[in-house]
This record gives sequence, C-alpha cells and structure tokens, in this order.
Amino acid sequence: MKKEFLKDLISFIQNKGLIWGPEPEIYGGLAGFYSYGPLGKLLKNKVEESVRRIFQSNGLWELEVPTILPDKVWKASGHLGSFEDKLVECSKCNAKFRIDKLIEEKYKVNAEVLSNKELLEYVKKTKCPSCKGKLKEEIKTQSLMMKTLVAGKETSLRPETATTTYLPYKRFHDFFRGKLPFGVFQIGKAYRNEISPRQHVIRLREFTQAEGQIFIDKKEKNKFEKYELIKEVKLPLWTAKQQEKNQKLKIIKLNQAVKNKDIKSKAYAWCVWLAYEQFISMGIPEKRIRLRQHLPKEKAFYADDAWDVEINLNSFGWTEVCGVHDRTDYDLKQHAKHSKIELIARRESGEKFVPHILEIAFGTDRPVFSLLDIFYNKKAIEQGKTMFKLPYHMAPIDVSIFPLLKKPKLVSLANKIKDDLEKEFIIDFDISGSIGKRYLRSSESGTPFAVTIDFESLEDNTVTLRDRDTEKQIRVEIKTLKETLIKLLNNEIKFEKAGKLIK
Repeated sequence: MKKEFLKDLISFIQNKGLIWGPEPEIYGGLAGFYSYGPLGKLLKNKVEESVRRIFQSNGLWELEVPTILPDKVWKASGHLGSFEDKLVECSKCNAKFRIDKLIEEKYKVNAEVLSNKELLEYVKKTKCPSCKGKLKEEIKTQSLMMKTLVAGKETSLRPETATTTYLPYKRFHDFFRGKLPFGVFQIGKAYRNEISPRQHVIRLREFTQAEGQIFIDKKEKNKFEKYELIKEVKLPLWTAKQQEKNQKLKIIKLNQAVKNKDIKSKAYAWCVWLAYEQFISMGIPEKRIRLRQHLPKEKAFYADDAWDVEINLNSFGWTEVCGVHDRTDYDLKQHAKHSKIELIARRESGEKFVPHILEIAFGTDRPVFSLLDIFYNKKAIEQGKTMFKLPYHMAPIDVSIFPLLKKPKLVSLANKIKDDLEKEFIIDFDISGSIGKRYLRSSESGTPFAVTIDFESLEDNTVTLRDRDTEKQIRVEIKTLKETLIKLLNNEIKFEKAGKLIK
C-alpha cells in the first residue's frame, strides 16, 4: 500500500511541477539531487517564510554565512575525522547501502543503538534492494564530507549550518552587547556525501537547513523567562524511559516533564516547544507529530539531552524531521582551542564562562515533502475532484483569477484585478479551457480560492469567489476583494459570511 501510494505521490509531484529528479534527468540523474519546479519552489518559499516568522517572532536573528570553509575548521569541529556513516556492499552488483537506514526501513528497529555485531546479524538475513543478491558480511565507513580546493587549500562544503553559525560568536557577543541569552538562525544549503540516498527528498546530498542556536549561561538554564509563557502547553512526549519499557508516548504539560526531569532545563524545554511550534505553524496536523527523546546509546557524546520531532508520513511512517540538542559548551571550547581565540562571556560579577548552546536543527525539504505526503489525496483524483488540500496559508498559489471567456472586456477587468491582488498574493492568471477545467487545475495545485470575472462583473462590480475544499461560491464586491481574501487566508472569517452565497 505504501509503495503504491509513494509511486502515485511522486508521479503527482513531478507532473504538477513540484519536484523533479534525481537531476540532471537528461543525463540519467545523480541520486540525492533534486530540482524544485515552479509550484514546488513556491511551496518551499512558504515553508521557509513560516520558519523565519516563527524564529523571528521568538527573538532569534537571521544570519547568512559561507558554505565552504577550510578543513582546519572541520578538524576542530570533529567532522573531518569522525563524520561518517556505516555502509554495506552487495556481493553481486557492488551497490552500497547505508546500513542503519537499510535495516530500519526493513525491520522497523532503531539501528543507531545496535552494535556492529548486531548490525551484521540483520545483514545476514537481508537481500540487496537493487538486485536481491547477497550482502557482504562486512561493515565499512564512508566520510560524509564533500571536499574541494579553494586557491589550492583543502576545504569542505559544510555538512550542516551549525558549525558555521558558531564561528562568528565574538561578533554576536558584541552585537547583543554581551547580554545572554541570545539566539540566531540560518536558512541555507548544506552538503553530505550520503552513501545511498533514497526516500525522495527525505535524504539528500544537497539540502536546505534551517537551524536555530540559543547561546546561554549554564547557570541561567532554569531561570528562562520565556518558559513561563509556555509551561502549561501539552506536548506528545515519548521519553527514553518509555521507549525502553515499550510504553506509548504521553501528552503532558511541559512543566510536568521538567518536574519529572524528563527534560533537564526550562530553557531546553522552551526549545523543544519552539521546534514543535515550527511544524504546527506549517499546518502539520497535531496527530501526526511526536517528540521522541534519544536513547542513551544514540545520543551524541557531547549532548546533555536530545529530542527529535517526528512526523507520521503515509509513505515512510514515522520520520525524523528535526533535532533539538543541548550541545553544552562543547562547540565553543573546541573552536577556542583550535583557533587560539577566547570565546567567552562574563557574568555580572565579572566571572568568565563559556556559553552553552541549545540547538533546533532541521531542514526545509522534509517539511515540504511532509506537506505533499499528508495532503495529497488519490481518492479525490479518481473522483475527479479536489485532491491537494494543503493548509490554505501554505498553498503555493494563493488565488486563481479566471475571466469567464476570452472577451476583451472580461480579460481587461480580470487584469486590473490581478494587478491589484498580486501586490499581496501569489496569483495564477488562466484564460485557457473551460471554466470547469480551470477550477480543476486550480484545485490540483492546492490553490485555496478562485476568482471568476463574468458579464455580471461588468454590470455590478462583483466577482464569483470559489472555495477549493467546499466548492461553494459567493459574490464579492471588487473593492472589498483584497480585504476579504486576506481575512479568509488568515482564517479570520468563514467563507459563507464573506459574501452573498450562490446556491
């Protein structure tokens, strides 16, 4: 069922100009590289605008820094020597596979907590996904770093945005006048030499990350003012203790999780909430989201705590889309050691300290795919009706504009309306085909509202406004159309109350 759904979903994604690839298609494609088509890029823009809005409204400031850095940086961060994945090869076709993902996909286990010996036990009973041949019972490793030369010097493309965020710390410290905590974030490209990227844009070699970093005094983690505003919020938390006892997750208040010491500090609890809020704000249904704490064996050695945001996809089941980490003072200490530059802050007493870093790390490709996966509806295709019911505020195109016929007066008025509305909205202007076919194309693109200009519009300055999901229609005055659409897209008014209902 999932394979059939994924096949149909990818066909839809390609045909509607959402995502194409692997690219370059005309040369056979290279796994892990995809292009966003016209609709896909608009959707990705909406996702990234949502990320910016949530981070900025919660006090984080956006940065943009280089994506290529000298290898001495990556040596200091630990990436150059240890950022690698385990792989296994096919004895017949020589295909390579990332062993943890291969095993997790087939056996639904958490491979990150398994030893090499345990991994090999699974390898013995697993066939090559490509040719069904026997896999070699040998585990190898592959560096995930993508290397290059800049002016003859060894450099690497960044595998995540986090390290590049830490390097200007002294500049942040000055900008924020030495007052901690402060937060920054980046949205930008990262690169990983993945062994065998699969699952469409869930696993890529070139991808877009959106990472927020909070710099904080260790002694202030449980004196975090913003926590007081959200401490009563209930979240679907699946703790390490629950997982070890095979218990289900519980929906509990954050202050209870802090009291139980499932979450170690108030500042970190706030970060967990903020990560969750990112995906809720994109329109991912609450019932599809859970927050899973890392088990002790899978947690990074420097992390004091680590939780993942996971989304239950129709195609791949529970899928990690975000990581929230308390990285302590590891990163700044490492870069201070290797750069010989002091990276510190001072308390009011004058005492020096190295700030801790709380991280919210995710990409924008996975939430884009999640929206496509969740709101694509094959059954509706078979019925010839609406099939792509994205949350209205996340739709690639906000409004379609249709002159009823290709009559000069109708087209002229439609163009005037378009010129006015496109100052506020993403507009699709379509004059080809019957009005029924245009409504269907609009719905297939996920566009929430369609505006039709007809002969009545020439007489009384009203238009027909059609709702994507209900297919209901109302008449709205042209002079109030923009204001009405803003209210509808912001869910400030019900459609039936926005104009005169056409029966």
